[in-house]
Amino acid sequence: MFTGIIEERGRVANVGASGAGLRLEILSRVCGRGLAIGDSLAVNGCCLTVVETRPGVDGEIVIVDLLQETWNRTNLQFCRSGDGVNLERPLRADARWGGHFVTGHVDGLGRIARWELSGADRLLEIKTPPEILRYVVQKGSVALDGISLTVASVRQESFEVWIIPHTFEVTALSQRQAGDAVNLEGDLLGKYAEKFLLPR
Repeated sequence: MFTGIIEERGRVANVGASGAGLRLEILSRVCGRGLAIGDSLAVNGCCLTVVETRPGVDGEIVIVDLLQETWNRTNLQFCRSGDGVNLERPLRADARWGGHFVTGHVDGLGRIARWELSGADRLLEIKTPPEILRYVVQKGSVALDGISLTVASVRQESFEVWIIPHTFEVTALSQRQAGDAVNLEGDLLGKYAEKFLLPR
């Protein structure tokens, strides 16, 4: 379980094939410290299992394997060496809860429809498939590339969020532009409410 409070912006060191399918190597200065094989790590909001770590030139190299399903469903398929990725370690039981319930199970991809600077802040509009948009409500929570955000408004085919300067500066959003794919995870509570209340 994660909170959507990003700990650092890591950097993709390498993307390649492995016996398990696809392998991603990430340079981390913060999250890589103390990680062990079998630990979880959220990469752009996708919960992945650490299969290997090794010292890097400027931090720790964290290696994860991806199933083809994960590759197809997330924006990790577009990662190239040098790209920034959002990293978060799982929530500790004794830690303060800062964001919202984020499982790291990405529902699918949205596309950045609009970046708009407004004073020091930025308005971000995400075009969203209807099967994900149904779980997005105004003033509710959504995970965008693993970042816990409050929904400012919901439109027919998209939703909007405000990005404060801190979030823009410390996450990989600073490298995103209109047309780019972003990982989306809808609110877990909304999914359970739908399952319990709506007849199948």
